[in-house]
Amino acid sequence: MRLQNKVALITGAGSGIGRESALLFAREGAQVVVCDLNEAGGKETLSQIEAAGGQAIFVKADVSKGAEVKAAIAAAETTYGKLNVLFNNAGIFHGADNSVLDTEEEIWDLTININLKGVFLGCKYGIPALLRSGGGSIINTASFVAVMGAATPQIAYTASKGGVLSMTREIAIEFARQNIRANALCPGPVQTPLLDELLADPARRQRRLVHIPPGRFAQAPEIANAALFLASDESSFVNGSTFLVDGGITAAYVTAE
Repeated sequence: MRLQNKVALITGAGSGIGRESALLFAREGAQVVVCDLNEAGGKETLSQIEAAGGQAIFVKADVSKGAEVKAAIAAAETTYGKLNVLFNNAGIFHGADNSVLDTEEEIWDLTININLKGVFLGCKYGIPALLRSGGGSIINTASFVAVMGAATPQIAYTASKGGVLSMTREIAIEFARQNIRANALCPGPVQTPLLDELLADPARRQRRLVHIPPGRFAQAPEIANAALFLASDESSFVNGSTFLVDGGITAAYVTAE
């Protein structure tokens, strides 16, 4: 088992990439702290882990609030005695996130608070726990739009993920000699209920698909497998990376519309 004797905290673990990662990490031997603001989703993930014979707890937390993030880290140490893997995965994409000219300040603030501040708080309170356990792996979910512009305007989301990428690099450098690795997981568009809702318009959906060389969206388990590699000791010399799992989007030059 690739995560035997490791304790992993995953934010946004109530659905999508977070849930698939929590299930996979547990199958690979980790004790998992399932963290999500959505209590129903988080408890469903917990139930699935336990039904498969894994070990986990659920902690409800809003990642944009420092006290709640700090409490989640504390729950990991109180329950399992340590923290080895910190997966800052929670994030949102708001339907009203659009051009810089059209996006309201409220949408900007909400997106930045969850997607960027949430990662900052996870690292702020999680790194001391990793240090107490002798080091570990930080995985911060960014996006392929952290390295290139989005095909359709989404200014707040793109800015937040660019911030996650830059912050991850700095953390990777600062803590490398203290046995902590930090990497930015940068998925392409992932097939989720949220994406289906945002791309309900077939024309809008096709504008996204035309930029993806395989002609399909990623599946959440595919991204979870990449997260598992970054969490495991197999990636022991992978640090400060822009870990792209995008089907080749960033390698392609596509002009079709």
